[in-house]
Amino acid sequence: MRFVGKLLKGIWRALDGVRKVLHLIVLLVLFAILLAVSQTPLPFVPDGAALVVAPSGALVEELTGDPVDRAFEEVLGEGRAETRLRDLREVIEAAADDGRISSLVLDLENLQGAGLPQLQELGQSLQAFRASGKPIYAWAAWYDQRQYYLAALADEVYLDPDGVVLIEGFDYFRQYLKGAADKLGADIHVFKVGTHKSAPDTFTRSDMSPENRAESRAWVTALWEAWKEDVAEARELKPAALQAYADDAGRGGLREVDGDLAQYALTRSLVDGLKTREQFESLVAEVAGEPEDGYGFESVGWRAYLSVLKSEHALERKGDANVGVVVAAGDIMDGEQAPGAVGGETLSTLLRDLREDDSIQAVVLRIDSPGGSMYASEQIRREIRGLQQAGKPVVASMSSVAASGGYYIAAPADLIVAAPTTITGSIGVFALFPTLERTLGKLGITLDGFGTTELAGAGRLDRNMNPAFAQVLQSSVEHAYRKFVGMVAEERNRDFAEVDGIAQGKVWSGSDAQAAGLVDRLGNLDDAIALAAELGQLPEDYGVDWVQPELSWSEALALRLEAGTALTMRHLGLEPPRPAVAVMEPALRDVENLLLMGREGRPVYWCACRVR
Repeated sequence: MRFVGKLLKGIWRALDGVRKVLHLIVLLVLFAILLAVSQTPLPFVPDGAALVVAPSGALVEELTGDPVDRAFEEVLGEGRAETRLRDLREVIEAAADDGRISSLVLDLENLQGAGLPQLQELGQSLQAFRASGKPIYAWAAWYDQRQYYLAALADEVYLDPDGVVLIEGFDYFRQYLKGAADKLGADIHVFKVGTHKSAPDTFTRSDMSPENRAESRAWVTALWEAWKEDVAEARELKPAALQAYADDAGRGGLREVDGDLAQYALTRSLVDGLKTREQFESLVAEVAGEPEDGYGFESVGWRAYLSVLKSEHALERKGDANVGVVVAAGDIMDGEQAPGAVGGETLSTLLRDLREDDSIQAVVLRIDSPGGSMYASEQIRREIRGLQQAGKPVVASMSSVAASGGYYIAAPADLIVAAPTTITGSIGVFALFPTLERTLGKLGITLDGFGTTELAGAGRLDRNMNPAFAQVLQSSVEHAYRKFVGMVAEERNRDFAEVDGIAQGKVWSGSDAQAAGLVDRLGNLDDAIALAAELGQLPEDYGVDWVQPELSWSEALALRLEAGTALTMRHLGLEPPRPAVAVMEPALRDVENLLLMGREGRPVYWCACRVR
């Protein structure tokens, strides 16, 4: 069986290699054809232009996927819509000091998702832009809650006369699969430690447990209160006015404006005026000027501006004193993983390389992960220890979520920095093992035979759960929990019993985690970088190096070709539409990753703490 497995793996790797080569060949041919039709020079930044910030898809710490596949899918319009947070922050902060940029326009209609800490960090960049004396304008036909958070930071916020500002608060709903498993005759066996570890409930319950409901209400409410406070301050309102905006709409508030949603937003002071797109563009043109064709206003898109910035910085020499920033975003998985997941082997190798890089004297580990594989988390922890032993301090910077395994890899850091609205904690362990004997029985399939030991054949999915094997899995999970709690106690200089009391799978907001002693400081990524530089005793002119795995020649070439091809296709009006995201996709992806991480009953450090 092992030989067959290795053979199949070899065949798959060979086919995957052929697939990548074919992708590259097709990309080369496509690029050559389009390049022959149209040249794409470096974008030009007109004097006095407005910078148009139009994020697409979800705000992420790192773009998802293998670079070659991502480049190919981007050209075909099949890639996942994502915008990297640090790219937006870079262009906004650079534009504040750029004499060519007169103003900033927020076009937020294609922003599809972001964690509150990410919105807060981007908001700080927008506030810095306003502090430079340059105005920010926002317009949309529709603002959802995340979009409006950013729009509220503009000097002037406009809405289409037929538009809406949808403020509905945060929700925490989960899909439960027990009913489906029962209908299929599948038995999902769960082994866990942690009274509040609720991730396995997806498979074992049909509703939310009382413990999960009470605990989740605390941190979801903390996020909602923070959202209201930030937006109220930006719009010079009271938080209660935002609560009333959401609550009153269905209790007669809309009747006061004859059901006109745009007027409702205007009368409640969420927007400064109602304007069509053409009217809004005329307003911005008063500051940015009109383009040569006379339509709209003089502008430069943020992606084009980013290309200009990168070309201007391309020849800058990397200094000898740098803080290296490494991103750990996504589920923590075993082995090598493409961006969008945290590969235990991938990230460990990257951290090991930093240990030998003399230009990196301190490290920030930027975490946006609900956790995952116990083994991969431990691999990463060991490499963090290696960096510290080499004299390089490590600061953990928590983004939207750093829970369970995400907290595990933060715990050994010299300092842990979290946003007040970060979701963290969830120190608990579970394992899953499905058995399908009842499912097969419905089809008339039965199993019979024998083994030479108590555990022989215990790991088969087509047998009922072996009690001895169940004891092995439960003991393994209990050991993993003791190891998790013990590691946190050692790293945080706390007693085991003390950490056990705040562990048990409990989820905390960043503010509450600091009060509980799980977090050292409240702050953002910039604060974490400054702290790392301080710990590493770097000079005042230290650099910041975003560290990523080195691309192969084919990956680097594919990315360069993708950029040119995408620009050419847009120039020719050939850009294909993005696919819609299915409602079930996030839940199905979670289930798939959980089963992969927990295959053969392996212990898992993972938190079901996604908020919408």
